[in-house]
Amino acid sequence: MQIETTEINGFAIDTFNQHGLEQGKKQGVCPVCSHTRKPANKKAKCASYDWERGLGTCHNCNTSFQLHTYKRKGKAEKTYVKPSGPPNATEYPEFVSDKVIEWFKSRGISSQTLTDLQISEGPEWMPQTGKTENVIKFNYFMGGELTNVKYRDGRKNFKLYKGAEKVFYNIDSIVGYEYCVIVEGEMDVLALHEAGITNAISVPNGATLNSNNLDYLDSCIDYFEDKEKIILAVDSDEAGQALQTELIRRLGSEVCFLSTFEDCKDANEYLQKYGKEKLTERITGAKPVPLENVTTFRDIEDEITDFVRNGFKKGFQVGLPNFDDIFSTYTGQFITVTGIPSSGKSDFVDQMVVGYNANYGWKTAFASPENVPTYLHAHKLMRKTWQGMPTRDDIGGDKWNQIADHCNSNYFHIDMERYTLESVLKKAAELVKRKGIKCLVIDPFNKVRDVDCKTEDVNRYTMEYLSKIEIFAKKFDVLVFIVAHPTKMYKDKDGKIEEPTMYNIKGGGEWYDASYHGLLVHRDYEAKTVKCKVLKVKFQNLGENGAEAHFKWEPKSGCFIPHEPLDIGAEKMPWE
Repeated sequence: MQIETTEINGFAIDTFNQHGLEQGKKQGVCPVCSHTRKPANKKAKCASYDWERGLGTCHNCNTSFQLHTYKRKGKAEKTYVKPSGPPNATEYPEFVSDKVIEWFKSRGISSQTLTDLQISEGPEWMPQTGKTENVIKFNYFMGGELTNVKYRDGRKNFKLYKGAEKVFYNIDSIVGYEYCVIVEGEMDVLALHEAGITNAISVPNGATLNSNNLDYLDSCIDYFEDKEKIILAVDSDEAGQALQTELIRRLGSEVCFLSTFEDCKDANEYLQKYGKEKLTERITGAKPVPLENVTTFRDIEDEITDFVRNGFKKGFQVGLPNFDDIFSTYTGQFITVTGIPSSGKSDFVDQMVVGYNANYGWKTAFASPENVPTYLHAHKLMRKTWQGMPTRDDIGGDKWNQIADHCNSNYFHIDMERYTLESVLKKAAELVKRKGIKCLVIDPFNKVRDVDCKTEDVNRYTMEYLSKIEIFAKKFDVLVFIVAHPTKMYKDKDGKIEEPTMYNIKGGGEWYDASYHGLLVHRDYEAKTVKCKVLKVKFQNLGENGAEAHFKWEPKSGCFIPHEPLDIGAEKMPWE
């Protein structure tokens, strides 16, 4: 029976029926184990075939396998170096010495698994030792093409192929499956494969405690769209748990399940200590991420322990010393920024997100209907990152390309014909998943309307608007900035424009009551300075209500420079 199939779950088939099985049959031999069985059983129909999903399952060796190979889904956003070697997985040679086979065997990994995962061996220069070493090569394939290689020498030094694209290891293996497993290292993928769990993948660069760069998820995100369950089986140390938290944030808690390895650090250690069956049980017994909106003591015990030991957690800072002395924040919150027109509100918010990016690697999405044309806004961010004004001579140079790439990867401009709060938050949620943003800027809020809110009461409208912002910030662990213009301000008896407060924003007291933090950006026309005043901090440990930080504006870079209030200079401001 001939089956005409060109696509499965949105993945274009590259090689149909890669094992040469009887097409259309629901049962047949297993390509994994049948050839190893006794002559009398070699043709036994021990496997079931699901041609619609493109998967087979063996009831003898308890292994699942893909019936086809698939072309890559999704494109890389830039050009990467391709590793040297056969470009196609099916052409990759077996080259592993007996010594390497014995080493893997000591880790519980069979030679068949090395063949299945296309592990190879050869000479490679390693920067850690400064010489060429005999290394194990973990070959990364995507869409059947060699995309990257990780090298490991005998001293446990690692490196990836320079300039190659970072993707998940073994990413092709999860096509067609309703679930997949994510682990922290290639050896853990091999361990799970050994246990019959063939749809396991690994992050390419492990985990770090302070920052997990998941840029590789951008290229691979399409592979997770059809997954009903994503099992996270990362290391039990602090770095592994930090990676787990970020993966949940990016992939969505509703599809994530958690697996632990009891007294072992990872899957490979568990395999060696307890064997294949027990390892399989750890994965099949994965528990769903705790329900949203329901918290138990054990869910937050680590945070409670940290609080008892160290007190309040330090807030995140932007890198301006005088401002950091009076204000910091957590993610999962929102900041209301106000000020009279041409006071520099938007520019100061840009300064803050550039600072968060420099200090913590946070990426930002802007929904800024008034900050147009977009190329001028992008130019402002480039100057702040550059710390100067790029000239014609800089175009196409190394520094230009470096900063252009940086801005391209870290700042995203939401451009819409009609901005609504629902559409902006929906796009921002997509940017969390695909790009890992940690900041969202809505500037100004009155140009991003909540069209779903039908009330005529301005206070109720404001509260519903801010409630939706808060729900988004908490769900995705994002810091949100809301730039809000005050109502018309008047001059005082000295002829100076009065400083607005949060109560001067249309909607009044709701802004002060609902906002986690409030900042005023105010221009002093005579002194030609700008100050940022803390109007509100929700938690006392994060700042000082009423405190001020003063700045001069540096015209070439567009940066705010900390300034003593009495030091009156003459530089022009950006709005002059």
